[in-house]
Amino acid sequence: MRRYYDFNSYLKALYGERVQKISLDAGLGCPNRDGTLSTRGCIFCDSRGSGTGAVAKGLSIEEQIAQSREFLAKRFGARSFIAYFQAYSNTYAPLPVLRDLYDRALQYDDIIGLSIATRPDCVDPAVLGLLGGYNQERLVWIEYGLQSCHDETLARINRGHDAACFERAVVMAKEEGLNVCAHVILGLPGEDRSMMLGTARYLSRLPVDGIKIHLLYVVQGSALADLYERGVFSCLGRQEYAELVTDFLEMLPSRMVIHRLTGDPVRSELLAPQWATEKQLNLETIRKTMERRNAWQGKRHEKSTAAESMRTS
Repeated sequence: MRRYYDFNSYLKALYGERVQKISLDAGLGCPNRDGTLSTRGCIFCDSRGSGTGAVAKGLSIEEQIAQSREFLAKRFGARSFIAYFQAYSNTYAPLPVLRDLYDRALQYDDIIGLSIATRPDCVDPAVLGLLGGYNQERLVWIEYGLQSCHDETLARINRGHDAACFERAVVMAKEEGLNVCAHVILGLPGEDRSMMLGTARYLSRLPVDGIKIHLLYVVQGSALADLYERGVFSCLGRQEYAELVTDFLEMLPSRMVIHRLTGDPVRSELLAPQWATEKQLNLETIRKTMERRNAWQGKRHEKSTAAESMRTS
């Protein structure tokens, strides 16, 4: 029994073969770090903006693609790839700069599409129209960091936008025919189980096509590290996280593509929890939890239309 609709299955159904993401660092910034909104960033963010740091090493987009393509082809036998602009906010630049970056990634025949990670307050009709143009011939996903649907949590983590901003960004992206993926984090300060599952219910009522579920972990140099070291914040346990992910998946519609169930912290920068680096064991724990509970994605989904959700959110 397939208990959730994973991204690999989605891609294989579209293309008939394995497709791998190539993570790219375009050297872009973030309004939550450059002083536009704040200089502190979100409390959980690392110094590379969740990227590879490739630009700091002097690697161009072309060089990053070449290196990753070779590695992924050898490890997974992949022949098709998605250019994943991952680090920081990848719509946060003038339109000509963005067009050049995206065009350079798409110049290769084996790059079948784009995945653009960004903030919901860093898009406008012009940027989304550009992505919509690529979407006519290539697969395009836009990934918005939401993290939580609760405005009090977003303020607490210094996110710099509210949930209404996310909703507007989703509507604009869908008007261009784009696939929308939402990023959420489980275990944020001040959130209990009810609040976390409230985010699942919230997303299930919006026209969101996919989701990445992340564990909140603590990295060196982040504002969260200070809270952790002062004993103000504690991390979720592995089984606790697995139970929450299972609950979360049960509330999502079965059509929603699950891009990720946990994160990939850099071991040398991780403060806690140490089990966060054991990705395969963590995925296995989630799988066993779902089997034990006879759980599956959509089991407790509350059906409603997108239009209803936009009126009531």
